[in-house]
Amino acid sequence: MGAALAAANSASDDPMAIAAWRLLLCRAIIAQFQPPWDAILVLSRKRTDSIVLAGGHVAAMARRMSDQTLSTQLYLISPLDVSGDFPHRLERALEAGPGLVTAFQLRVKGIDQHEAARLAEPLQAICSACDVAFIVNDSIALAKRLKADGVHLGQKDGSPKEARQELGPHAQIGVTCHDSRHLAMEAGEVGADYVAFGAFFPSTTKETEHRPEPELLSWWTQLFEIPCVAIGGITPQNCDPLVEAGADFLAVSGAIWNGDEVQAMKDFAKAIAKASANQ
Repeated sequence: MGAALAAANSASDDPMAIAAWRLLLCRAIIAQFQPPWDAILVLSRKRTDSIVLAGGHVAAMARRMSDQTLSTQLYLISPLDVSGDFPHRLERALEAGPGLVTAFQLRVKGIDQHEAARLAEPLQAICSACDVAFIVNDSIALAKRLKADGVHLGQKDGSPKEARQELGPHAQIGVTCHDSRHLAMEAGEVGADYVAFGAFFPSTTKETEHRPEPELLSWWTQLFEIPCVAIGGITPQNCDPLVEAGADFLAVSGAIWNGDEVQAMKDFAKAIAKASANQ
C-alpha cells in the first residue's frame, strides 16, 4: 500500500503516472483481501512480493524458481517447424540447463488445430516431465484444447479477460506490449500474469517494428509486481543489459534452435550469471 501512496503523491497531472498509481492502488487493495491459497507462490526471487496464482506444472515451476540464484530465467519459444527430431532437441535443451528454463511456448503457424495438437503432444509431455510450463502462442482455443498451462496473446489475439474465462484461474496469461508502458499497464489492469516487451534487438524469428530500450524494464520492475519478459533477437552475447535492467525472463528462439541447443543453453547460463552479479 505504501508504494501506491508514494505513486499517488508523485502523480500530479501526468496521465501515465496517474495510470500507474491506479494499478498500484488496485493491487494493494486486492492484496488486503487475498485469501491464503496454497497455490499462491513466489514467482520472482528477485522481487519476492511478485506472486501468481499457479497450479499444476506452473506451481512446480514457481517453486523451483524460488530456489534459484539467477535473477533472470529463460522462456523458450519454439521454431515454426516442431516436427521431425524437434522433441529430442527440446529435451536436450532442457536437460542442458536444469532450472534455467521457466516456460516453453509453442508457436506454430499455418496449420489446423488438429495438426497443432498432434505436434504439441510430445512437447507437452517433455515439459511436464521437466516441470516447465507449456504455453500456447496466440490461440486461446488451442490452449484450452491442450489444457496448456497458459497462453501468450498478441495485441490482436484476444483479451486476457477472455482467456481467463476460457482457461480458468490457474492459467498463465501473457501479453505482448511492444515498447508501450500504456499497453503494459492496461494488460496488468485486466489480469495479465506477465507482460512482454520487445523486440530489443533485430530478430530473425519474426518481423518487428518496435525497439524499446532496457530502461523500460527497469521502470516496470521498480513500479509493478507483474513479471516482465524481454523478447526479440536476444543472444548470450547481447543479453547483459536486459538482465541488469531487471528482466524476469528472456524469451529466446533463434539463439537456441538455429545452432547447437546444448551449447546455447550453457552460454546463456554463463551470460545470465555474469550479468546477475553486476546487478
